[in-house]
Amino acid sequence: MTGFIHSTESFGTVDGPGVRFVVFFQGCPMRCKYCHNPDTWDFGKGRITTAQEILDEYDSYKEFLKSGGITATGGEPLAQPEFLAELFELAQKNGIHTCLDTSGAVYVPEKYEIIDKALKCTDLVMLDIKHIRSDEHKKLTGIGNENILKFAEHLRDLKIPLWIRHVVVPKITDSAEDLTALGKYISTLNNLKALDVLPYHDMAKSKYAELGISYPLHDTPPLSKDDAVKARDIIMAGIRSGLRERS
Repeated sequence: MTGFIHSTESFGTVDGPGVRFVVFFQGCPMRCKYCHNPDTWDFGKGRITTAQEILDEYDSYKEFLKSGGITATGGEPLAQPEFLAELFELAQKNGIHTCLDTSGAVYVPEKYEIIDKALKCTDLVMLDIKHIRSDEHKKLTGIGNENILKFAEHLRDLKIPLWIRHVVVPKITDSAEDLTALGKYISTLNNLKALDVLPYHDMAKSKYAELGISYPLHDTPPLSKDDAVKARDIIMAGIRSGLRERS
């Protein structure tokens, strides 16, 4: 089996635990306004490769990756679930920790079975929840969040370790009400292992210019680290509130 890959990164340090070999899958159904990888959007492009070829590439760096493993990101890895399943199955057979970085947007009934096949070989999922309100999620990404939240709950039911990521964008995802609601939702996910609250940045502007694409948030200023910490505190308070309400 072959898959479409945009690129790989040898020493990823923000893509899961330890130092990771990162595989960027080509193709994504979402159009997040702050996406920093717009060159991975289009399907059917990129490098055609096999799972074994990726493992061979991993092997050339494995001495530096003992504390990490392989992370599949994108683009959207679950848009190529058969290939992802083959890659992760092969990785686990070789004792390699597997991490899936996903939006969960393609979690639809016709793909449940093959996605579950990939999840059986997944040690950790990093799930991006872009916005807790589906209408605002659609404005931000082009689609609602119903499938994403179903996917989060499915991961909980499967007891797969979960990291939640949330990008805080000024005037879009930074309201206290929405951050509290996000925290309360996260409190229902008892497989949660970590929460990454990331400040919005606009460092992808030059990439959009190179691709001839207008940058949707050109007037939105980057968020400070201090404001990201404040946002995380609000989310954590929401988590504690949600846990108290159900205790």
